[in-house]
Amino acid sequence: MNYLKTTLFLCLTVGCFYNASGQRQPRKPNIIFILADDLGYGDLGCYRNAGAGQSVIQTPNLDRMAQEGMRFTQHYAGSTVCAPSRCALMTGLHTGHTRIRGNARVPLQPNDKTVAEYLKEAGYTTALIGKWGLGEEGSTGTPRQQGFDYFYGYLNQTHAHNHYPDFLWRNEAKVQLPNEVIYVENGGVKGIGSAATKRVAWTQDLFTNEALQFIEQSKQGPFYLYLSYVSPHANNEHKLVAPHGIEVPDYGPYANQNFPEVEKAFAASITYLDAHVGKVLDKLRELKLDDNTLVIFTSDNGPHAEGGNDPAYFASNGGLRGIKRDLYEGGIRVPMLARWPGAIKAGTLSNHVSAFWDFLPTVCEVAGVPAPSTTDGLSYLPTLLSRGKQPTHPYLYWEFHEQGRKQAVRQGNYKLVYLLKDNKLELYDLNRDPTEQHNLADRSPAVVARLKPILEQARVPSTDFPFTQ
Repeated sequence: MNYLKTTLFLCLTVGCFYNASGQRQPRKPNIIFILADDLGYGDLGCYRNAGAGQSVIQTPNLDRMAQEGMRFTQHYAGSTVCAPSRCALMTGLHTGHTRIRGNARVPLQPNDKTVAEYLKEAGYTTALIGKWGLGEEGSTGTPRQQGFDYFYGYLNQTHAHNHYPDFLWRNEAKVQLPNEVIYVENGGVKGIGSAATKRVAWTQDLFTNEALQFIEQSKQGPFYLYLSYVSPHANNEHKLVAPHGIEVPDYGPYANQNFPEVEKAFAASITYLDAHVGKVLDKLRELKLDDNTLVIFTSDNGPHAEGGNDPAYFASNGGLRGIKRDLYEGGIRVPMLARWPGAIKAGTLSNHVSAFWDFLPTVCEVAGVPAPSTTDGLSYLPTLLSRGKQPTHPYLYWEFHEQGRKQAVRQGNYKLVYLLKDNKLELYDLNRDPTEQHNLADRSPAVVARLKPILEQARVPSTDFPFTQ
C-alpha cells in the first residue's frame, strides 16, 4: 500500500484530525508489541485449528485476541535465541546484517536506528517495559539511547533469567526490589545469574502494572509500547535454590493435575502470561482505545528445554522439528497475533510468510513515516488491513553463532539448512514436509544450487560474530 492509500484507509477506519495547517491527517494509531520469551508455536490454544495448538494449557485471552484479530501461521522470529532475535525486531535487519547475531554482550551503536527512534520522529511517546538485552549499563545500547522515552526492566538477558531479582532498572537508575537472591560465582567473583531465596515481587506483575500505568498516562496518544515479558523462559541458575527453573507464584489451575512439578509450573507460566495480556486488552477497552490501537503478540524464538522443562510434554513446538537454538522450524517459527478492531477483520487467518525484520517497515507505514531503504523487511500492513498487494520476500535468512554455527534460508516452500560444523546441507520442502523429516539435498541438486549462494550473499562480515568455516 502506498502512503496516500494508507492515509485514506486510516482516515476511514480509525478517524482523522486536522493539523495546524488545516490539513486532514489520519489519527495515528497507538502500537503495542507484546513479546513472550521462549513461547513455542504450539503453546497457544488458538493454534489448534491450524494443526499445532494447545489443548491442555489455558490461554483464553490470547485465544480471544485471535478471534478478534488475525492469526499468522508462517511468522518467523529474528533468530533462535533472544538477543539477535530482538535486534532484528528493533532494527529491521536479518541476522546477516544485524550488529548483534548471538547471545554475546555486544551493544547497539548510535548509528543503529531502532523502531522506537522512527516512531519518536513520528510523534509517538515510546516505552520499553521488560527485557532488553541489546546494551548494558553505560554502553551505547541502553534503551533510552535507542529511542525509548521510558524504560523499566532488565538490561541484561542473564539477569532476566531470575523472575524474582533483587533489582530492576528504571531509566538509568537501579530500583531495589524486596526479593532476596544469591548470585552465581565464577572464581569467587559475583556473576550476573542469580536465583531468589525469598520471593516477594514477581517481575511479570511489575511489568503489567507499569504497562497499565503507561497506557493510562499516554492515552491521548499516539504511543508505542514494547512490552517484553520473560515468561515462559526458565531460570538457568535454578539449581542454586530450586529443583526446577520455571518461576511462578503458584501452579494456578494446574496445581492438582497429574503433571510433573516443572510442567505444572510451565503451564502456569503461560496461563499467567495470558492473563497479563488480558489486563492490557481490558485497559484499552476501558479507555476506549481499542479501535485506535494495533496490538501484536509473538515470541522471540521457539520453546526451550531449560530449567528441567521438557518441550515435548505439551508439544510446545506444535509438531514442528526442533526447539530453541535450532534453525529448524520449531526453533524459529513462532505464533503471531494482531488485533486492531475496525482495521483488522476479526477471525482472520494469514499464511503470509513474514519475519521480525518486517515489523519496522510495517509500523513506519502505520505511523506515516518512510521506512529506511536499508531494511531487510517488508511491510505486512496490506495483510493486516486485507487491502492492496502484499509484497513477498525473495528469501528469508538466518544465521546462528552457537553449536558450531548454522545458517538457513527459506525461498518459497524450500528451506536450506547448513550446519557448518558438519559441513552438511539439508533441503526441505515445507509445503509437503513441514516437519522437515525428508532431506532432499541429494535428490534436488538444482534447488540446492539455487539456494546455496544466498548463504554467502545474504550476509556481511562481522568482527563480533565471525563466520569462518
